[in-house]
Amino acid sequence: METTQEHGPRRWLILIVLCLSTLVLVVDNMALTVAVPSLTTDLGASAQDIQWILESYMLVFAGLLLAAGSMSDRFGRRKVMIIGLALFGIASLVATFADSPAELIAARVAMGIGGALIMPSTLSILITVFDETERPKAMAAWSAVAMLGLVGGPILGGALISWFSWGSVFLINVPIAVVAIVAALVLMPESKGPWLRPDPLGAILSAVGMVALVWTINDLPKNGLSHASTVTALGIAVVALTGFVVWEMRTESPMVPLGLFRNRNFSGGSLSLTLVQVGNGGLLLVLTQYMQFGLGYSPTKAGMAFIPMALASLVFNTVGATFGQKIGNRAMVGLGLTIAAAGFLMLSIAPDGGPVMLTAALFVLGAGGGLAMPAAIAALMGEVPPEQAGVGSALNDTIQQAGAALGVAVLGSILASRFTGAMPDSAPAGASLSIGEALGVSAATGDGVLAETARTAFSSAMSTTFVVSACGVLAAAVLAVLVMRDRKADPTESGAEQAGAAPPDAVPAAR
Repeated sequence: METTQEHGPRRWLILIVLCLSTLVLVVDNMALTVAVPSLTTDLGASAQDIQWILESYMLVFAGLLLAAGSMSDRFGRRKVMIIGLALFGIASLVATFADSPAELIAARVAMGIGGALIMPSTLSILITVFDETERPKAMAAWSAVAMLGLVGGPILGGALISWFSWGSVFLINVPIAVVAIVAALVLMPESKGPWLRPDPLGAILSAVGMVALVWTINDLPKNGLSHASTVTALGIAVVALTGFVVWEMRTESPMVPLGLFRNRNFSGGSLSLTLVQVGNGGLLLVLTQYMQFGLGYSPTKAGMAFIPMALASLVFNTVGATFGQKIGNRAMVGLGLTIAAAGFLMLSIAPDGGPVMLTAALFVLGAGGGLAMPAAIAALMGEVPPEQAGVGSALNDTIQQAGAALGVAVLGSILASRFTGAMPDSAPAGASLSIGEALGVSAATGDGVLAETARTAFSSAMSTTFVVSACGVLAAAVLAVLVMRDRKADPTESGAEQAGAAPPDAVPAAR
């Protein structure tokens, strides 16, 4: 494997490039949630169109992550990241000027391809550039930027929509991508793992299986198992993913080191983050609709409402990175996720508590995430061998994306069904499908009672959704405590594990 660890100040400039590359992905997805009401009106998008605008990206992104991670290890992580940034920037420019839902969905698909090329490379380059002593600090900074994008995206998106139009949430990606590309070419050395024989069958099976799985997750809440497309997609997912696992365990040159899951820290940290993604699935989508449709906030005010969450995330991210090394990653992940679950429960009663409760809930949620995320990422990525950093990162990203897709589908279905159930049978046709359509009918007919009824129904549906989210995040906390192990505190682990290396049977030997 090529060694790229830097010992001069340039390594911190490289970290800035990695943070920019991650930021462009996170900000785009989060800012888009604020733009949903505006683009719904301007493009005449239906509820199904909105779902595909949001999830077409996730579908492609999840399907290509494993192959992209393997490509980055084989052909060069910097090269693959730059190609992804270029594609993401071009597709964002196309999305800016889309004038129909179909065009926007097509642009989002291309952005998903670019994102899949970018994401595994950022964390894998970080692992190879920084040595073990500085890696926790670098990961904390990388996590802080990711969290800043997560909660700052709606703020930026709200401001851009108020000043310009919803297309600006895509246009902002272009200069960020350009700067990241130039900086990568100037500052970043190339790194790659040892050359392995290509695994085209593994790449095909993983892509087909993940796309079919996410498709099934999206389709199941709407159609159940009675619909032919759902059954077909589920069958394809089971066959392809089973075939992928069997093939990867038998082939002499596997694309993905599935043996990583034998390591408790990798499996516990990764699966905990997956459950968190399930809980987080509908957070911003639900809240931005509640703030704008329910509370009458402007896009800018809705974005500004997330500032407490952003501040808490940044402050407690630093606390988590510092104390995680002292009290152990397992305790820090468990504590942080428990606090985050409390934040979701507070959100479930926010409609009754008013803006003060909403602000407090977002602060608690940000604090919990800030404590948990750096520790979880440090624990699981600390078990990935540097020569497999790209595909190891992609493996973690992939199962988290599956969790995010499951969260959006399940929580979105719960929100929609609870909203429809809370609306009276006498409501006009279409008004029971979503709060956006109900308020549209109310505006057209001048029916103020319908608007108030829709807002009450949405608040009730939101409360149920966030209770489910709290349960998912609390389950993640329990899983982390039961499965993860802290090397310093566990005398049964081998010396290799205590030194920070993966156990000998954790990954297949490099060929």
